[in-house]
Amino acid sequence: MRNSNRPLDMQMLRMFVTTAEEGSMSSAAKRLGVTQSAISQGIRHLEDQFGVVLLARDRRPLTLTPAGLALRNRGLALLNESDRLRAEVIDASRGSTLDVRIGLVDSFAATCGTGFIKEMLGRSTTLSVRTGLSPFQGEALLARELDLAISTDALVDMDSVVRRRLLTESFLVITPAGYGEAVLNREHLLRLSDTLPIVRFNRQSHLGSQVERFLRRLELRAAHRLEVDTADTLASMVAGGLGWAITTPMCLLQAGETARKVKPHFLQGAGAERSLYLVGRRDEYTRLFHDTYAVAHRILKRTLVPAARTLRAGLEQLIELEPENEPDAQ
Repeated sequence: MRNSNRPLDMQMLRMFVTTAEEGSMSSAAKRLGVTQSAISQGIRHLEDQFGVVLLARDRRPLTLTPAGLALRNRGLALLNESDRLRAEVIDASRGSTLDVRIGLVDSFAATCGTGFIKEMLGRSTTLSVRTGLSPFQGEALLARELDLAISTDALVDMDSVVRRRLLTESFLVITPAGYGEAVLNREHLLRLSDTLPIVRFNRQSHLGSQVERFLRRLELRAAHRLEVDTADTLASMVAGGLGWAITTPMCLLQAGETARKVKPHFLQGAGAERSLYLVGRRDEYTRLFHDTYAVAHRILKRTLVPAARTLRAGLEQLIELEPENEPDAQ
């Protein structure tokens, strides 16, 4: 029964807007971390409250009625304003955020995570850290499971995301220590590929997909035989003589002592690189975003660059930190 005098439930509104964005209740439930039944009940509650039908349920994907379109458009604006209000109130509270949830791509967590987390603990009452591959960090950020993420995926197609580059690092080749030839260009890579199989990063990872694009650009069709999930496993496979790989300085350092058991080769003029970003939701946690960027940049400069230099002379030259006084995030 219609009861338009009841206050609008923001959680139910979020369920409806997410369903409208996803095109299905099951996808919305997965994104919000609730059951599909909860989504269905929440939308029914809104329909009862307004006395209208919001979804044409006999169509796939779900189609919005004119009333549903109106609620989605205005509801999205209300949710964004609510989120901004929460972030601004927290930002204003004594200069500290009480509860910070941040995602770290594995390679950053392994090489710089300890120093970074130590500094961030001084800026929050509760700090929750999630590590993993960049695509998963981006998904968690968009699902509001994270407040910020340090990721190699800038989420450039998302207008609701703000990003700022921390560094860019060039690709390099690693081979077993006993491989006698230098690997500096495409011809050397072709000979290497004829001699040893390639060890690939998981193609679901952002770096894995970047490496695949680089190989296609070189028209280097290496047989697909071995794929691994992590940079330390990749270096271990190469150190054990199972093949060669393309990696980055940060990923090589992630391998720890194993990194000293492989032979790095610096490609000349390859133009192959990846970047590391701090990403967050636009107009939320603005002060926290800038403070976190400063901490991450400082830790990278203090930790990553010297570690690369220590591992192999010249490796640090493949790492380009962004200027500290960078323009505002985009």
